[in-house]
Parts: sequence; C-alpha cells; structure tokens
Amino acid sequence: MQKGIFLTFIFLSLFWSEVHAAKMQAVNFIQSERISRLELLLDGNTVKAERFHLPADKQIILDLKDVSATERVMRAFDTSEFSGSIVFVSAYPKPSNHRDLRVTIQLRDNVRSTLERTDNRLVLKVENYFGAFAKHESIGSQTAQATLSAPDGERINIPKSEKLEDILHNLTLSGQKRYVGKRITINVKNLKVDEILNMISDASGFNIILTDDIKRLPPLSLRLRNTPWDQALDTILELNKLVARKNGAILIINTLKQATKEHRIELEAKKLALKQEPLVTKIFHISFASTKDLTTTLKAYSTPKRGSISVDERTSALIVKDTVDTIEKIRKIIEVLDTQTPQVLIESKIVEVTEAYKKEIGLNQGINFGYDPIGSLGNGVASGVGVTPAGGVDGGPGFSISSAPSTGVGARTLFGLSVSQFGRLTSLNFALQLMESESKGKVVASPKVITQNKKAATISSSDTTSFSVTTGSGDTAATSFQQVSANLSLVVTPQVTSEGSILLGVKLSKDAFSSRPAGNPDAPPNMSNRQIDTNVLVDNGSTIVIGGIYTYSKSEAHSGIPFLKDIPLVGWLFRTPYAPESTKSELIIFITPRVINQEEAGLVEQS
Repeated sequence: MQKGIFLTFIFLSLFWSEVHAAKMQAVNFIQSERISRLELLLDGNTVKAERFHLPADKQIILDLKDVSATERVMRAFDTSEFSGSIVFVSAYPKPSNHRDLRVTIQLRDNVRSTLERTDNRLVLKVENYFGAFAKHESIGSQTAQATLSAPDGERINIPKSEKLEDILHNLTLSGQKRYVGKRITINVKNLKVDEILNMISDASGFNIILTDDIKRLPPLSLRLRNTPWDQALDTILELNKLVARKNGAILIINTLKQATKEHRIELEAKKLALKQEPLVTKIFHISFASTKDLTTTLKAYSTPKRGSISVDERTSALIVKDTVDTIEKIRKIIEVLDTQTPQVLIESKIVEVTEAYKKEIGLNQGINFGYDPIGSLGNGVASGVGVTPAGGVDGGPGFSISSAPSTGVGARTLFGLSVSQFGRLTSLNFALQLMESESKGKVVASPKVITQNKKAATISSSDTTSFSVTTGSGDTAATSFQQVSANLSLVVTPQVTSEGSILLGVKLSKDAFSSRPAGNPDAPPNMSNRQIDTNVLVDNGSTIVIGGIYTYSKSEAHSGIPFLKDIPLVGWLFRTPYAPESTKSELIIFITPRVINQEEAGLVEQS
C-alpha cells in the first residue's frame, strides 16, 4: 500500500509539473550598432533562468527550468550575416532533463553580456564590441565623453567601468584603448621590469603573477608624471613584448615567446584529445534539400581527417560519422537548411486597350453642273432615295433631293441634290457627306503558373494567320499559303526574400497582327512587337503594375484645287472632305505573386 501511495505521489508530481510548466512562445533577435538583444517571450514571469559563459567555446548558455517549447519556436537560426557578436542561436531540451530548456548562443568573440527580466520576457543583452555597455553606464568624466573610434576609423576599447576587473580586461585586448585608471607618477632609473610591475600593482591594488623569464629582462629607466596606471602598465608590456592574461582580479604576465609556446602546446593538446574522442554514426533523412549541395556545405563543419559524410541517393539520406559535438552541430544545420522550397503562384493580367476615332465632313466628288444659254426654260420637282435623276412632267425639267443614313460603326449621312434642268442650269449634281466613326477594343489575357523559388516560369501563347505566295508565271504559276505567328511570351523568375517579399525578374514579349497593305488582301499582315524587361520587389500577395506602353497617333489629310481650297467658307467646295483620324493604344501588365506554402517554407509562424 505504501508503495502504491508513493507511485501515486510521483505521478501527481509529474502531472503537476507538466501542467504548470511555462512555455516559451517566441525567440526574437534585435540587432543594434552597440548591443545585440535576444528576447525570449514566455507565458509566465516565474521562470528560473541561469546564464553561463564558456570562453573556450565562445558560447553563452541559458538554462530555463520547467520550460517547454514547440519545434517551431526551438528552430535554430543563423545571424552571422549581421555585424554583431551573435552568430548562431539554437534552443533544445536540456539533455540531462527534458523538462528544462537550453538556449545556446554562439559568439563571434568573447564579449560581456547581461540577463534581464521584463514582465514575461527574458532579455539577453550582448555587447557587439568590448566597452559597448559604457555608452549606457557612466565610468567617470574622463571616459563619459570619449569617442568610440579613433580618427583613422580603428575601434577604441573602453572599460565598462572603473572597476579593477574591467580595467584589467581592457588591458588584455589588442588595439587602441581608453585609459581610466588612477593617475600615478613613476621616476626610476635602471630598475628591473619585475620591480616596476610590482610597484604598479601595489599602487592600483591588483594581484600580479610574473614568470621567471620576466626577471631576466634588462632594467628600465622611466619618468612618468600624472599618468593613468593602466596606461603605464600597458606601455611597459608593449616595450618589453609581454603578454597579459586576466583571471578575475589577478593579472598573469608572460613573455610573448613563452606565451606563444604555451598556446601552441594547448592547441596540440586539444588536437590530441580530439583525435582520441570516439566517433559515432548517425543517419539524417533529407526531405527537401539537395543531398549533393547539403554534403558540400556540411563538409566544412566535419572534423578534419576523421569525420566523413556519405550520401545514399536511394533513400535521400546522409550518413555522418563524427564526434558527438560535431554531429550535434550538423543536426542543427540540417534542421535549418532542410525546409520546403517556397512555391510561388504567379497570376498575371495582360490588358491591351485600343481606341480609334474618325470623322469626315465635306462634299463627296465635288459639284457637277452645266449651263445651256439657248435651250428652253424648264422646271419641275421630283424626289427619291439616292442620287437619281428625275424628269419633270411630259419629259420636262426637274430635280431630285435625297437624304439617307448609312449602316455600320458610327453614323454617316449623305445629303444629295440632283437637278436635270432648272431654267438654263442643267445637270447640277452634288452630295454632302457627314460621317463620324468610333471604335473601342480591349484584349485581356490572364495566365497563371506555379513555380519554385529562383526557378523561371514561362507562359506563352501563339496566334497564326496565313497569306498566299505565288511562284512562277503564266501556265507554271503555282499559289500556296504560308503561315505567320504572333507570339505572347511572359517569363517570370521569383526570388523570395527572408522577410517574405518577392523579387521578380520579368521578361515580356508580345507580337500582334495589324492590317494588311491596302488593296492587297493576300499580302502578309503587318506585325508589331512590344517588349518589357524589368526587376521589381513586391510584397507577398500584392498586385503591381510593372509596365505600360502607350501609343497615340493623329492624322489629317485633304487635297483640293490650290488657292481655291483655302478660301474661307467657299473653299470646302474645292477640296476633299475634312477627315481627321486618331488612334490610341495602351498595353498594361498586372502581376500578383503569392507564396502558397509559407508555413512549410518557414516564412511565417505555424498556427
């Protein structure tokens, strides 16, 4: 019974911890000039978090107790393209306790960091260069107004504060420095270097460890007045080619030769330990990425001369044999790279609008009349439709008037007068023409196509017509028909950016038939060609007009008798009808790209 109660207690404890475990909802990275921020968004503010800095691996470790997260939130991401100190971030369940979460931050260089809590957020602030926090924390009047870069553009290292550890850390860095230590005066002659270093240590209060090689250095003569102690110490180190290494408030000083030798021995020891580390084998099944390209990328991360990566094309798998740490790094890289390629649906509309207008006002075929000075006088009236002579009664004189609209596009009215005889005026004949025509047309093509990211999609259509071709002459003449095509071709190459926008490379070519030469219906038709070649950035799902070709033509032609056709009011009797004609044409292309697998391709958060 006691055993049953004990098991029940353990079950309830596990159930309670699972129910009340906090969840990490998102990981946000914010880059600024001085500080990089890593924000962990949680659903509660009682999470226990511990921060560890591993200088040897250039890593910061955050351990979150009783915190869980989805695979989507724990997805690793690469920030090496930014100029800050953080190059890679990954989150995963802690190996020793799967109820805890571990976040690993890979650094470009060892810099300082702080962990802050604001409401439901854990904010890790990391310097992008040593001394960046000094911008927010005053370290004395001398450094508060100091610039962060030298006139020649080289970075100046500034201690975070006047604390002894910060000043010693600043001394261990290379490059130009800003000194903030207490000012001292040194006036010695032919004094050993180790004794001068001990004097500076006593004046500043830090502990110092000197190697035996420093005691054998030649003596120095110094005369420094009112100089910051860290500047005096840095000057002595530089003059004697000494290397300083900090351990808390202790400064370990060695010669450059001895430090180089020790560093070489340390590297050899790491290499030896790496050679003795056992190798393990793991198979990674690849779903979307190219195994060949992925192998080329991963070989740069495998252990030299020990690690190996082989490909099984049949199952699309990578077989990796390497150390445990290396395989873990490769696993995180594969998780980031092996995602679906974005599929882009491209919807386009090609609109061509044409408009034509024509007007004719004037006399058709001028005025015809005759005059008979000796003939008999006549009169009479007749009417009819069309220009038709009409005789009077008993064969006497008469005239005809007609008014008839024509059919077709627009409106055309002919007003005609025909007089066979009126007095001594004979065969009077004229026709007044009034015509106005207007035509409008709109041609719309709406092709759609789906393509992968960075893969060109081609949409094309073709119209054909034929014309006759005659070969030979006489009895040997032969007539055949030849076809000619007008093509519409649209080539679009999408490239999805990391922000979700789409960069489009567009090439459009459109041929169109126009009228055949006048009076020759069997001749080849005239053709026009329009092309667009451009690149444009558009938001996902937005519609953009990528180009338009607008043409406008206006013509007006008339002929007549010189001088007489230009007489006001009367001149229209001596010239052809007034016939202005205008034509407008416009080609507009609308394109709407849309990523149809945003969640699977990792562009948006999965719901």
